[in-house]
Amino acid sequence: METTFMICAAIGGTLIVCQFAMTLFGLGGHHDVGGGEHIDVGGHDVGGDHAVGHDHDSTWFLGVLTIRTVSAGLAFFGLAGLIAHRAKWDAFPTLAIATGAGLGALFLVAWIMKQLVKLNMDGTVRIERALGCHGTVYIPIPADKAGQGKVHVGVLNRTLEYKAVTRKDALPTGAKIVVVAIVGSDTVEVESAHG
Repeated sequence: METTFMICAAIGGTLIVCQFAMTLFGLGGHHDVGGGEHIDVGGHDVGGDHAVGHDHDSTWFLGVLTIRTVSAGLAFFGLAGLIAHRAKWDAFPTLAIATGAGLGALFLVAWIMKQLVKLNMDGTVRIERALGCHGTVYIPIPADKAGQGKVHVGVLNRTLEYKAVTRKDALPTGAKIVVVAIVGSDTVEVESAHG
């Protein structure tokens, strides 16, 4: 039994060290096998916590089984088993402790990875998100779309600068504005925020 625990600890530990080394050299990739990825399909978020046409319990269980979690489970199964075996415990309690440690490590690593995925945010601010946001004129905007000015607009807790046009009266520097339309990839149409 000691040999089994030693082999499990060696395999699990080796996989953990290899994953760590690959991550240091940028070879680890960003996705693990078994779920947690989100795919945008026609405007609908598919994956992660959403089971599409599948039993939710089986999707959840398969999402837990990844290279990282299985490596941790094997390593802790082997280490806990070795410790209990060398402490001269009986076979059943030794196996129970090893199994508990392995499953505990597997689920703990799965939970940690799920929490890390939640931290991943798309920091890209798309111009479409500026629609309806308020801001201030930075460079005066001529009336009747006769030319462009520039505005500073608050989008997603950031201040962004966009080229701007207006259909109505000219807007001087410092005027409070609201974005009413998207004109181009870096240009918005604005109106005075005061009517």
